[in-house]
Amino acid sequence: MNQMATKRPEHETIYQTIKDMILFGEVVPGQPVTIQGLADTINTGVTPVREAIRRLCAEGALATLENRRIVVPEMTAHRLDQIAIVRQTVEPELAETAANLFDINMIDELERIDARIDDAIQTGDIRSYLEANYRFHFTLYDAADAGILRRIADGLWLRVGPSLRVVCGRYGTANLVDHHRAATAALRDKNPEKVRDAIAEDIRQGTNFVRQTLAE
Repeated sequence: MNQMATKRPEHETIYQTIKDMILFGEVVPGQPVTIQGLADTINTGVTPVREAIRRLCAEGALATLENRRIVVPEMTAHRLDQIAIVRQTVEPELAETAANLFDINMIDELERIDARIDDAIQTGDIRSYLEANYRFHFTLYDAADAGILRRIADGLWLRVGPSLRVVCGRYGTANLVDHHRAATAALRDKNPEKVRDAIAEDIRQGTNFVRQTLAE
């Protein structure tokens, strides 16, 4: 009975599946998508896919062009600058708030996720890297219990995720460096300001990788 009560509705599952495809770069910027093509890919009907696309367009993860094609929007320097401004405002705040509320179990989980990130970097598994990187940040952010800020952050990741996939595809994972260990060390030291600084620097670094790709 409890299992049925907590089971995610089918349309939400399909929405999350397509969202993850965008977030983790399975659909690249500029690549057109179709309702029927997505339905075939994930083996479902067109109605829930149509609803998922509508939601994702409203969230800025997809865009409808003049010819009615649906695409993941191409990243531009101006768009990236706007995303970076909001990310630097919202995400360090979430991190610092979370650091004031954390417990030891959260740190252990973050370190487990970070180990998966290290493994993905070493093996060149781009999808696993992108997914684990997202899980690290949002496991931390969820602990802030700040739903409005969390939704804003999630929407920003949807906009930048496909471009991070392009960066990883071009340069590989070998040179990726993050500030996750600095964040978890600061959590263990009970230093919320250093957690904030580590996440802010992590965002700056990721943004610079994308900006470098746009400049080439």
